[in-house]
Amino acid sequence: MSALSETLRELRPTLWLALPITTGHLGQILLGLTDSVMVGRIGAVPLAASAFAGALFGLAFLVGVGLLTPVAVRAAESFGAGRLRDSGETLRHGLVLAAAAAVALASVVTALSGSLHWFGQPPEVVAVARPYLIIVSWSLLPSLGFVALKSYYEALHEPWTPLYLVLAGVVLNCFLNWVLIYGHLGAPALGLTGAGWATLVARLAMLVALGWHLRHSRALAATQPLRWWAPLERSELAAQLATGWPVSLQLFFEVSLFSVTALLMGWLGTVALAAHQVALNCASTTFMFPLGLSHALAVRLSHARGAGQAHLLRVIGFGGIGAGAALMAGFGVIFICAGPQIAAGFIHEPQVVAVAARLLVVVGIFQIFDGTQVTAMGALRGLGDVRLPTAITFVGYWLCALPVAWVGGIVLHGGPVGIWAGLAVGLGLGALLLATRFAVLTRT
Repeated sequence: MSALSETLRELRPTLWLALPITTGHLGQILLGLTDSVMVGRIGAVPLAASAFAGALFGLAFLVGVGLLTPVAVRAAESFGAGRLRDSGETLRHGLVLAAAAAVALASVVTALSGSLHWFGQPPEVVAVARPYLIIVSWSLLPSLGFVALKSYYEALHEPWTPLYLVLAGVVLNCFLNWVLIYGHLGAPALGLTGAGWATLVARLAMLVALGWHLRHSRALAATQPLRWWAPLERSELAAQLATGWPVSLQLFFEVSLFSVTALLMGWLGTVALAAHQVALNCASTTFMFPLGLSHALAVRLSHARGAGQAHLLRVIGFGGIGAGAALMAGFGVIFICAGPQIAAGFIHEPQVVAVAARLLVVVGIFQIFDGTQVTAMGALRGLGDVRLPTAITFVGYWLCALPVAWVGGIVLHGGPVGIWAGLAVGLGLGALLLATRFAVLTRT
C-alpha cells in the first residue's frame, strides 16, 4: 500500500471521530457567539463590553480546559490497552480537578471584576462588563465539569451524546437570551447581564443532563468506577496534573495573547474593540474545526500508543495536520471574499462593519497557520509530548506575535489591522515549529 493510500485510510476514522467533537466545540462557541450577535442588536457599547469580559472569561476557561486534557488522553490510552475501569478512574479524578480549578479560577475572575478600570478600557464599557463577567465566571463550574465528562465520552468513542446536549444547550441559551436580554414574556430587559444569566443556566442544564446520562448508560457501565466516592489516588492526580499543566500553559499563552490584543484594541476606542470582537468571533468559530480534529488526533494517537501500533503514529498525525490546514485555507477564502457581509451580520453600525471587514482579511490569511498549529499540538499531545510544545507556544505568541502586534498597531499607527498582522506572524512561527517537532518525534 502506498503512503498516500495508507494516510487516506487512516484519515477517515480520524475525521469520523472529529465530526461530533468539532460540532460539539462549535456548539460551545455558539453559546458565546449567540450572546455577541444578540447583544450587538442593542449597541456597540454592550458588544464591546462582551468582548472585554469574554476575553477575561476565555482566558480562565481555557486554562481549566488545559488542566483537563489528561482526561481524554489517559482514558483513551487505557481504553486502547483494554483497561476499562482505569478509564473511569481517570474521569473520577478529572471531575475533582475540574471542580477545584473552576472554583479557583472563578474566584480570581470575580476578584478582578472590581478592578476592571486597571485595564484602560472605556469607562462605559467597564460599567456594563462587570456584572456580566461575575455571572459568567461562575459558569466555569458547570462548564469544566461538562468538559471533563465530554472528554471521557470522546476517549471511549462515544461522542454523540455530548454533541446532542451541546446543541440543545445552544437552543436553550438563545431562548433565554431572547427572554432576558430584550425583556420578553414579562421578564425585565437586562441587556448584557441577561445574556450572562442565560449562559449560566444553559451550561448548568448541559452538565446535569450529561451526568444523568452517564449514570444510566449501559454502554459505558463497564468503564465506570466501581466506587465514585472512594478515596482519591494521589498518583493519579499527580499524573493528570503533570500532563495537564503544560497544556494549560499552552492555551494560556495563546488565549492571553488574544486577551492582551483586546486590551490594545480598547486603547484605540470602542469601535476598534467592537470590530475586534466581530473578527475574533469569526476566527474562534472556524478554529473549532481544527480544534476538534486536534482532539481526535490526540485520542487516536493515544489509542495507537496503548495498543502498541507505533507504525501508525506518523500516518495518523500528518493526515490530520494536512486536513486541518486544507480546511482552514477554505475558510480563509470565505473571510477574504465576504468580510463586509459577515461583519454586517453582527452589528449594523457602519464604522464597526468597515473596520471588522478589514480585520477579516487578515484573519483569512492566517487561517492556514492556525489550523496547522492546533492540529500539530494535538498530535504531539497524543504522543505524550507537552513540555517542549509549551515552550514553542510561548516563543511564538509572546516573544514574536505580541511585540509585532504592538509595533504594527500602536507604534507604527497601523491600528487594528496592524495588531492582527502581528498575531498572524506568531501563529505562522508556532505552526512551523510544532509540525517540525512532530516530524522529528515520529521519524523512523
